[in-house]
Amino acid sequence: MHKLAALTAGQRSKWITVAVWVILAVLLTVLLPSVKKHERNNAPNLSDNEASIVAAKLIEEQFPGSAGIPALLVWHKAGGLQEQDYIVMQGLSEKIEQLQLTALTESMPLHKMPPQALEAVTTPNGELLIQPLLFEEGTQTETIKDSLTAIKEEASKLELPEAVNYVDPFVVDIAETNALKVRISGPAGILTDATDLFKNADFVLMAATVVLVLVLLLLIYRSPILAIIPLIGVGFAYLVTSPLLGWMASNDWITVDSQATAIMTVLLFGAGTDYCLFFITRFRQELIKTEDHKAAIKQTFSGAFGAIAMSGFTVVLALLALLASKYGAYQRFAIPFSLSIFIMAIASLTLVPALLAIIGRKAFIPFIPRTEKMEREYTEKTGKTHKRKDPETTFGSRVGRLVVTRPWTTAISSTLLLAVLALFTLSIPYKYDLLSSFPNNMPSKEGFELIGSASEPGELAPLTVVVLHSEDGEAKERQQQAVRETLESMPAVGKVGAAQEGQQSNLYTAFQVVLHQNPYQAGAMAAVPQIRSAAQQALISNGVAEADQRVWIGGQTAEQYDSKQVNNRDSSVVMPLVIILIAILLFVYLRSLTATIYLIATVLLSFAAALGLGWLILHYVFGVEAMQGAIPLYTFVFLIALGEDYNIFMVSSIWKKSKQMPLKQAIKEGVAQTGGVITSAGLILAATFAVLSTLPLQVLMQFGLITALGVLLDTFIVRPFLVPAITAILGEKAFWPGRREKQGESERASS
Repeated sequence: MHKLAALTAGQRSKWITVAVWVILAVLLTVLLPSVKKHERNNAPNLSDNEASIVAAKLIEEQFPGSAGIPALLVWHKAGGLQEQDYIVMQGLSEKIEQLQLTALTESMPLHKMPPQALEAVTTPNGELLIQPLLFEEGTQTETIKDSLTAIKEEASKLELPEAVNYVDPFVVDIAETNALKVRISGPAGILTDATDLFKNADFVLMAATVVLVLVLLLLIYRSPILAIIPLIGVGFAYLVTSPLLGWMASNDWITVDSQATAIMTVLLFGAGTDYCLFFITRFRQELIKTEDHKAAIKQTFSGAFGAIAMSGFTVVLALLALLASKYGAYQRFAIPFSLSIFIMAIASLTLVPALLAIIGRKAFIPFIPRTEKMEREYTEKTGKTHKRKDPETTFGSRVGRLVVTRPWTTAISSTLLLAVLALFTLSIPYKYDLLSSFPNNMPSKEGFELIGSASEPGELAPLTVVVLHSEDGEAKERQQQAVRETLESMPAVGKVGAAQEGQQSNLYTAFQVVLHQNPYQAGAMAAVPQIRSAAQQALISNGVAEADQRVWIGGQTAEQYDSKQVNNRDSSVVMPLVIILIAILLFVYLRSLTATIYLIATVLLSFAAALGLGWLILHYVFGVEAMQGAIPLYTFVFLIALGEDYNIFMVSSIWKKSKQMPLKQAIKEGVAQTGGVITSAGLILAATFAVLSTLPLQVLMQFGLITALGVLLDTFIVRPFLVPAITAILGEKAFWPGRREKQGESERASS
């Protein structure tokens, strides 16, 4: 380890290390593309063999007029649309046709329709008209956004008759009751709004996180130089990671979206600062014992390398486990997150030691750590004295004494507290409704609510039910009629459109089905398998064999249903995989099956408690009716990996000290020694994730809140109380099947 330290923080190598990082960051930034240029925000989340995707391809092939990504211009005026309002709509409709927008395949030609026809497509209350636009399937989100932006710009430049008191309907306040307004909703509107929520989100998050971390570091260390060093390490890790991800994305090796890069920024600053803190704290402890700061760096490297490397490796493997998922959003997280942590771990073991070796004790100004001899010399020279804290009076030392004197009480009370919170997870309802994640003033959400107030909510995104008949002629007509009547009789169905025949084969028939419910909510998703089963049964009752291979359902609700099924599958695969990978690493590192089991069990309990506590806050404080369905898996991967980080740092300290002293004394000192740094690290990590809760998308707000709560539970309950208490109760059995190596044995082994 001393040789390894000399490679990065030696007399000359420290300068070489810093120079290598600077050159690497500059070259990668100049030579490789930025990840921002290769973000793909409409990448599919479902694979080609999912039922809804198969249906979408069939619909595109047989019914091209109904395939694509619809945008709905929702025109509304309280009190009823009037003649001058229709003139505005027709004026914009004509402009849309003239623009010849990229990927726009269909647009309702309002300007070619007589007044009677316009009134016919207006809702019965006379207040709402829905003008659909259709974009080609697979069109990039940016392309759709550019087209919709062009429509808005044309609306602001409309030249209308003087009799029309024109106000731009796209910008009029939705609260105005006497003005014509329009909102873009439908899948295209929802997609572009979701993308806009992440516009510059990584920059905003980075700025907020940097300020937050800097303030916390200043409060913790009260040293401006020391507060900047972790930020330098994180900054260089980001400068290296970002172009590498851009390069991989430009070669289509990975897919990166804005959500992944935004969360990656938070993860880098949170976990990265933690690694730096662990090294800096160990360095400070060595400076109190060693006069030569170069020797102190070597000792620090030797003591901290294993724990930091193991911790980073644990997080990297846990995040890479997301590659085993089938859902695209989870897969897109794996490489950016794991690569950023891998590079950050390297930076914390090379760049940060090199910077500390260059700056030395001055990094801690104005509270410079000194040996007792140096302290005496400083006092004689300046007349000033620095009173050192008695180690036995620190909070960490008091916690350590409590744990070893009353281990059963500590373990039982900690477990009961976490278990009670975990019980609330049983009452959590989940939803897969992207629309409800949006702020209330988002245009697509406003448009949807207008549709729901004047017509069936399902109008926003109807289902398309495709049936393959067994034969043509009368049999086909009977089957067609049977399917239609069956669909119309279902409680979830609002209305069924006219049958359409396939263009390449007239044996295919498609029905547009509008549901009573919000097409993005759980009730609508539950209707998808019911509709499929009912249509199949209608075919069977008319003598059609293999009916299970003759019905397809496409549309947003069908995709949401498949997303839920895939999410359930991913949870059942990824969660056990993460546990297995971390268990293997812990066993290899600690060589104890017993410790591996209880370390994982405590973090699992902490995760469940965080989920339960998060639900209590979300439901009773913020009024959230259901948790986003992706939250359990998202938070699980992060909390299990990051929670084991803290366990590794503390237990490795106990294991090392147990070689030199009785186990209970080792536990007491291990808790005391790691208490301050882990508490500081936990506060910083929790605060950085809490920054995510400031974003206007509910799924990220919930993710940030629950992850922050989980980190705090690990920091203040699991790490200082529960884990050391269990270790004290088990005693020597904590090392099984190995045994505790004592100092005399290690010396004899080395000789």
